[in-house]
Amino acid sequence: MPRLARGSVWRDLVAVHRLEYTLPVNYLCYATWGAGFAAAGTDGAGALPTGPVLVAVLANLLLIVGPLALNVAVDVTTDERHGEKGYLASAVSRIGRVRMLRWAIAELASGLVLSIVVTVWTGSWLPAVAGTMLVAAQLAYNVEPVRLKRRGFAGPVAFGLASVSLPFLVSYGALSAVLPAAVWLLVAGVGVLSIGRTVWWSLPDRMVDTASGVTTPSVRYGVARTVVACAGILLSGAVAVAGALWWLYGPLWALLGIVAHAVYIGDAARLLTQVSDHSLPSARRMLKRAMPLVTLGDVLLLVVALANL
Repeated sequence: MPRLARGSVWRDLVAVHRLEYTLPVNYLCYATWGAGFAAAGTDGAGALPTGPVLVAVLANLLLIVGPLALNVAVDVTTDERHGEKGYLASAVSRIGRVRMLRWAIAELASGLVLSIVVTVWTGSWLPAVAGTMLVAAQLAYNVEPVRLKRRGFAGPVAFGLASVSLPFLVSYGALSAVLPAAVWLLVAGVGVLSIGRTVWWSLPDRMVDTASGVTTPSVRYGVARTVVACAGILLSGAVAVAGALWWLYGPLWALLGIVAHAVYIGDAARLLTQVSDHSLPSARRMLKRAMPLVTLGDVLLLVVALANL
């Protein structure tokens, strides 16, 4: 029986940290992109993994999964009403909501401390500053009285940048404190893609968000207008990423780095003709259908960086 109990706790922890499907691969990409592009770039050309890089990657992983657990703990009453997310509320109930909140805060604090360690170790200001901004953005997204999640597009902007752009800067700073203009464009591009995906993933939650008083973009502006805005955001992010990769490495590398994301955006755009305020997409179907493309796109971006060492 104790073995079964431990297995159940492990499954619950996997669930609340959103370590399902191909998502762990995405998190690893977000944690390492910055170091990869710094090593391939002007200041850290050809650099291999070092102590500061490994610490920065560990910090990033904590700063990525910790807020996800915090969000699940905060949203437990909303998830209880969601037909496809009730398992998250059940997992929190078995672990204990207070314990889960403490766990998530400890992960955030540990990640922030590690990012500061990287700054002290390397003398680069980026890891500590980006880590601090990340924690502040995630707390603002999740915690009252600010809770940006219920403030229209402000929520996806905070969550998207904190989940992707700021981890990029944390690990980049482990190798270099100097970001060329092309790298800033890349950081902006992957962040905008993340904002668009955050808006897109929120569509199936419209009914329960409305009932809970959480005014996500689809609640505030309606599904049709939100999908149009989402498509525009995703397209803008893809153009920025492609432009940055072209600037850094040329057109062929730009094509390789953006092709899977472009296919995903095309698939997401099909929602324009399929959804309405009364006909919402399935979260589970969206996850299974879209995540392989998103994961492939994220892996290919890492491949582009590592191939240009």
